[in-house]
Amino acid sequence: MPGPLSPQEIVKILSDHEKFLNRKPGGVRANLTLADMHGISLSRANLRQAKMPGANLSRAVLAGADLSEADLFAVNFDRADLSLANLSKADLRGAYLRGCRMRGANLRGADLRGGTLMQSRRGDGIALVSADLQGSDLEQAILAKANAQGADLSKANLTEADCSGARLAGCNLEMASMARANLETATLKGANIMGANLAGANLKGVDLSGAIIDGADFRDANLIGANLNGVDMLRANTQGANMAAQPEELSDAVQALIRDHQLWIKSEGRIGRRADFTKADLKGLDLSNANLSGATMTGANLQGTKLVKAQLIMCDFAGADLKGADFTEANLNGVNFSRVDAQGATFAKASLAPVNMPMPNGQPSGRLWPANLADANFQDCDFAGANLHRANVLDANFTRAVLRDAVLLDVDLSLAKSDGADIAGAIMKR
Repeated sequence: MPGPLSPQEIVKILSDHEKFLNRKPGGVRANLTLADMHGISLSRANLRQAKMPGANLSRAVLAGADLSEADLFAVNFDRADLSLANLSKADLRGAYLRGCRMRGANLRGADLRGGTLMQSRRGDGIALVSADLQGSDLEQAILAKANAQGADLSKANLTEADCSGARLAGCNLEMASMARANLETATLKGANIMGANLAGANLKGVDLSGAIIDGADFRDANLIGANLNGVDMLRANTQGANMAAQPEELSDAVQALIRDHQLWIKSEGRIGRRADFTKADLKGLDLSNANLSGATMTGANLQGTKLVKAQLIMCDFAGADLKGADFTEANLNGVNFSRVDAQGATFAKASLAPVNMPMPNGQPSGRLWPANLADANFQDCDFAGANLHRANVLDANFTRAVLRDAVLLDVDLSLAKSDGADIAGAIMKR
């Protein structure tokens, strides 16, 4: 039924469709394929399960309309008003929704993937047309479990939208606003979220692997259990973001190792055993306040791990990945940080002072064992107020590191790279 439709024809189609939905005599499913309904007003219309592929609904008013389970393949919704509309389980493949108003709309389970269309301009061939939601207003909309792989959502407003479980792999979300949105367990693999606003968003268990996040705002976001493989979080603002697993979410194996280590410490080695996390994946865990003094962490992945106020005396972290980890106020006396990559990590008010090495009988030997920071990468790290007394910093990289008010007694920074480091107020002489 291509071409413009008269108001009388529209009313007749809607009436027959209502009968179809209610299984009454004379009912006919609405078929608006390729229909030209530019600027039409169909607020609160019942078009559930209607057939509308290729229809032109640009600038149409469909606020509160029921379009659930409708065939909306490649429909033109340019700047249309779909506020509070029900589009759940609708087929929106290849739909054009640029600048569309969809505040509070329900797109739960909708299909927003690219659609394959016959090319008619030259008479043959096919083309994959992605769903285009660029600049659309989806504030508080429901997109739970929607499939929008490859869709263009750049500059879209998804503030407080429910995108839980949505498939958004390969999407273009550049400069999109997703503040306080619920993206729990959503798939954003390989998505472009450059400059996007995700402040306060729930990203628990989200798959962000391979995503481009340069300039994205993750302030106060929940990233617990997120898959961040191949993602450089230093390119985004993660201030206040929670990227650590809660204690109850630690694996049984990790909890067992920690329990045995506590026994080993308390019994001075008589029972339990020293924790060995060599090359273990401890990324994003919350180990704050844990006593892991003397544990082996060589080559371990502690990217984004929280170790706030942890006891880590004489721990061996040689070669570990500590990027973005939080060691605020941790006790790291005598620690081995040689060859670690701790770019962007926080050591504010932490203690990396020497340890008085004990004799075999437990008595102090009088020999001090300084922290080993040789050949480590501390670029952009925060050591404000930290104690690095006597630390070995040979070939360490403190580029742009914050060492304000830090204790640097007997530390020779000339042996390290410290371009752009902030040493204001640092104690360097007795």
